[in-house]
Amino acid sequence: MSDVEESHLVQERRQKIERLRMRGVEPYPWSFPDRVATSVVVDRCAALTPGATASGPDLRVAGRIRTLRQHGRSAFVDLDDQSGALQLFLRVDELGEPSYSDWLADLDPGDLVGAEGSPMVTRRGEPSLLVRQLTMLAKAIAPPPEKFHGLKDAEVRLRQRYLDLLASPETRARFRARSLVVREIRHFFDEHEFLEVETPVLGTVAGGAAADPFVTRSGYLDEEVQLRISLELPLKRLLVGGFERVYELGRIFRNEDLDATHAPEFTMVEAYWAYTDYTDMRHLMEAMYGRLARRVAELLPGVPAAAEAPGLFEPPFAVVDFVEALESASGMRGIADRSREELRDLARAAGATVPDASPAGKFLDKLFEHYVEPTLVRPTFVVDHPLATSPLAKRHRSKPGRIERFELYCRGVELANAYSELNDPDDQERRFAEQLAARGTEHYAMDRDFVEALRYGMPPASGVGFGVDRAFMALTGTSSIKDVILFPPVRSRP
Repeated sequence: MSDVEESHLVQERRQKIERLRMRGVEPYPWSFPDRVATSVVVDRCAALTPGATASGPDLRVAGRIRTLRQHGRSAFVDLDDQSGALQLFLRVDELGEPSYSDWLADLDPGDLVGAEGSPMVTRRGEPSLLVRQLTMLAKAIAPPPEKFHGLKDAEVRLRQRYLDLLASPETRARFRARSLVVREIRHFFDEHEFLEVETPVLGTVAGGAAADPFVTRSGYLDEEVQLRISLELPLKRLLVGGFERVYELGRIFRNEDLDATHAPEFTMVEAYWAYTDYTDMRHLMEAMYGRLARRVAELLPGVPAAAEAPGLFEPPFAVVDFVEALESASGMRGIADRSREELRDLARAAGATVPDASPAGKFLDKLFEHYVEPTLVRPTFVVDHPLATSPLAKRHRSKPGRIERFELYCRGVELANAYSELNDPDDQERRFAEQLAARGTEHYAMDRDFVEALRYGMPPASGVGFGVDRAFMALTGTSSIKDVILFPPVRSRP
């Protein structure tokens, strides 16, 4: 649609607003009480035969006009609300000649209206509401996108998500399902006796992960503060304080690019469980993903990947050793014993673009990402990583040079990261220092207060973190994280 045409349509709609006001009709009233969902009307129609009208009190519905069709002395309006769609049947005999003509002249697709009348079924068998009274609730000045046929412009879908939701029932269903999956995650942890807590978003040290933080300044503290990049270290302080099962579901901020599986602002869950190890946490994650898969299949039965999710995420999941899987896929041997320089050269040969001075663990991660991750289609636990890959995990009890860690993968994407948590304060301090001394762009920040907390004694524990957005992607077969975040970041227009 050209700017000239759009301007003409907007002008016409503004003129209709003026006509409504001249007739004493407020185009933007304050409320519309006592409405029922359109699905209630549809249900009432189920007992009616074609051509019949229900007896009893009138019902009131409200929603957005999708289409409007006039046939002489009657008209049909397709109305959408959150529960579904309903046909409104407008007749001169019910509304009166002047009112009928005025409404037909001033209604447009996109308008929000209220309607009062009786459930009925047309002669063609269509559930409908025989309208006796109409109320304008919000006159749409801008016409709806492409007559509700969906947005083809991907940039518009991201910049103006409300138009994407307006135009696409599939988009609305996907984001409704995402919200209900978040609710299911909370129910799962609550039922397993984990306590939901809240920890600070702003702090003087953004720790718990290797990522660049967003930095701002506190006027009250008169110092620089950082947005959190992880939930881990505050939650483990709570284990020191005596809580035994805690979790948090919250927003995380990492100053990084937006791609198919990463976003600078995303939703994460982290849970910590005293007196357990990473094997216990593996079983918990199997149970959780199995439950989420069944819920997604209920919510999105028309989405093939969601319908297949219960079978895909049926426990037990496969288990592979990090080093063994990498050596098998790459054909290399002794990978965990290679020097940082050797690993750098191998990662470079595999196409990695991380800086040459990055720590050895980063090169190992890149090699694994290149050779192994694409092969992990079914849910798979990758276990027992080399020590260099994380400073926060406990050393493996029987494999020298390894840590008790697992990552869960499915469809080539990481879905969870978990450890038997390091609780030796001296070892933790030493490993933080080693990370800080390593050159490169990524390292774990030294959180001295966390080390001090460990000195008071943290029980043996397991912990897990997973991104809600990625989990939902895997459960529904969505290829881009931008399609599961309601308002993903986009660059400003020039």
